[in-house]
Amino acid sequence: MGRAILIVLDSVGIGGARDADAFGDAGADTFGHILAAAKTGAADRDGLRSGPLKLPNLRRLGLHRAAGHIDEEIPAGGRYGTAGEVSRGKDTPSGHWEIAGVPVLFDWGYFPRSVPAFPASLIQQIVDDSAIPGILGDRHASGTEIIAELGEASVASGKPIFYTSSDSVLQIAAHETHFGLERLYDLCAVARRHVDPLNIGRVIARPFTGEDAASFRRTANRRDYSVPPPEPTVLDRAVAAGRKVIAIGKIGDIFAGHGISEVRKGDGNMALFDKMLGAVEDAADGDLVFANFVDFDMLFGHRRDVPGYAAALEAFDARLPELEARLRPGDLAIITADHGCDPTWPGSDHTRENVPVLVFGPGVAPGPIGRRETFADIGESVAAHLGLPPGRHGTSFL
Repeated sequence: MGRAILIVLDSVGIGGARDADAFGDAGADTFGHILAAAKTGAADRDGLRSGPLKLPNLRRLGLHRAAGHIDEEIPAGGRYGTAGEVSRGKDTPSGHWEIAGVPVLFDWGYFPRSVPAFPASLIQQIVDDSAIPGILGDRHASGTEIIAELGEASVASGKPIFYTSSDSVLQIAAHETHFGLERLYDLCAVARRHVDPLNIGRVIARPFTGEDAASFRRTANRRDYSVPPPEPTVLDRAVAAGRKVIAIGKIGDIFAGHGISEVRKGDGNMALFDKMLGAVEDAADGDLVFANFVDFDMLFGHRRDVPGYAAALEAFDARLPELEARLRPGDLAIITADHGCDPTWPGSDHTRENVPVLVFGPGVAPGPIGRRETFADIGESVAAHLGLPPGRHGTSFL
């Protein structure tokens, strides 16, 4: 038995979800549309990237084949396939929990697209319990856009910015120094208690720095206040068996700390890649390294930035040989995603898509694994590899 390395490329969907129409996403295809845009020059940006998408390592591992782009030029270097989601949402917790073996088979609570978006009674409870002078925002919005619009007013008034999206989420933005980072965290903890009766999946602290709209930037000190998964995941089973689970990026927050031995965070995909490599070096046989690469979703998918998304994929691809060089005999690595966020699609929300499943490591025989009916097959495959008890959902493809 070796280690398991589970990598989520946040939002790198590959289209084709059978129920996409029910979510208004029929035709969405994050990877396919970026691939097509790069071929036509629509993903070019001076000083950033140009030309067709350059992903030699992901292509070798089977990404193009998994996404339905027949690729006979490059022999498959691993096992590859696709997985559909059975959870009822297209949000981050649902996708990650299902990857870890626990689909979300209940309905989350959501905030309406009306303005204001939040119940007045909820806001009053939060204001009363946190001693803030009020709030700004109170609507569906892109985080970067609403901070640019209301950040100066927030700094001047001391009022944090409350906003939401199509996910089951309440996001609160405030300035790291003028409002205070720990104060923002305390505010989000208060909000978490008050949204529990509404079955809201996450409250997210969105700190930013800068002194005006032109210089405001969200920082890496984001923190998610999530409800815990409804039953034990493969992470919990690993910890219960005495194994170490090292969470990279926002994984620890997504699972509300359940089944997590250690958290390592970084500012941006490349810093997260460094943290992941360090965790792989430190992990012992039987341990699990679980990483999320958030920039694809946060910086490029939601902002509908096709060139930025393409460049981020290429940057990740270029570093894959560093990970492969650190894998030992018996190790298993899996690259997948939690949902889509098609940068060519209208709006700024996630898109309901299938996800790739790329399986590799020393001794992994190449070939297709087909379409898996649930993301939970990924978690059950990790469990089987690590010799852990099986869960109630999903089937191992090993």
